[in-house]
Amino acid sequence: MSRISQPDPELTHRLSRRNMLGVAAGATAAALLGAAATPAAAAPAAGTTTGTATGTTPGGRGRPVLPPGRLGIQLYSLRDKVSTLGFAPVFAELEKYGYDEVEFAGYSQGSAGPITLAQLKRLARSHGLNPIGSHVGYYSDDPNAYTFAQNLTKVLDDAQALGLKHIGTASNPFRYGSTVDAWKRAAEDFNTYGAAARARGMKFYQHNHSEEFSFATDNPRVRLYDVLLAETDPDLVFLEMDIFWAYSGQFRFSKRPDGTPAPFEPLDYVLRQPHRYPLFHVKDGLSDPANTYGYRMTDVGDGDIDYQRFISAVTRLRGGRTAHHWQAEHDNPAESLTFARRSSEHLHSLREKC
Repeated sequence: MSRISQPDPELTHRLSRRNMLGVAAGATAAALLGAAATPAAAAPAAGTTTGTATGTTPGGRGRPVLPPGRLGIQLYSLRDKVSTLGFAPVFAELEKYGYDEVEFAGYSQGSAGPITLAQLKRLARSHGLNPIGSHVGYYSDDPNAYTFAQNLTKVLDDAQALGLKHIGTASNPFRYGSTVDAWKRAAEDFNTYGAAARARGMKFYQHNHSEEFSFATDNPRVRLYDVLLAETDPDLVFLEMDIFWAYSGQFRFSKRPDGTPAPFEPLDYVLRQPHRYPLFHVKDGLSDPANTYGYRMTDVGDGDIDYQRFISAVTRLRGGRTAHHWQAEHDNPAESLTFARRSSEHLHSLREKC
């Protein structure tokens, strides 16, 4: 079931990301994976189409839209397979599908037995996968929680052990509320985490949902995302734009609470400050104005978000083909390995218009 069909999908998503991924793997499970979910055997999920997204030209003669070596996947999308089969068989499948990178949502391996961070790093690299980033919680009421606010040193130690270039959070900056000053306080936190990450040779980043594009409760003419950008140091705090949620934000918050127009284009944020967006989540959705969020999440290539246009606009910038990383994601895919395979196929098929 798609996350956006839940009563509060963004809250559900944020809470579930706080749990470390559990994993159970063995020879029998690996054999089952090879028999049931190889690229040749995996079938499109029920209810999906095999067509391409509006505005794309797969199979054309132009240069590939997706830069080589830059396709990753957020492992949250594959949490069901990681928890039942293990990292090793999942990484083997991702290698077959042509992925270059992985973004973690936890490092544990459950009943498959303990795995050290050094072993996890070697396992990814042995399948040609570069560990590019990881999502960790922002804060918690539990003083022992594995979050930036409660255990910054441990979070950064682990990221460094994995050789990550980026370490971030999918939590939003509402820790202190939804006023301008509340977001300034959150920005101060993020600057602190960014400075600590930079001292380790990493970049701290924040991943958006649609609520970041809402308006301050004490000044409804101010968009909160603009506060975050203005109050964080551009050399310390970076952004991972979740493109699906950004366009959902556009649908929800293109008018202020009083009804006056406040249009914005998510891509423009990136084009104005491309250096602040090293990472992206490539997540697709079918336009549905009757839905609270404006879209129904679907596999990449089955929706209405024009990824040929978006990725091309970013990669055409000076240095754009090497400065950004594109992570496929679906919060609740009907069949996660099928989603991973089809997303890679679609994104690799996109060609620049001649």
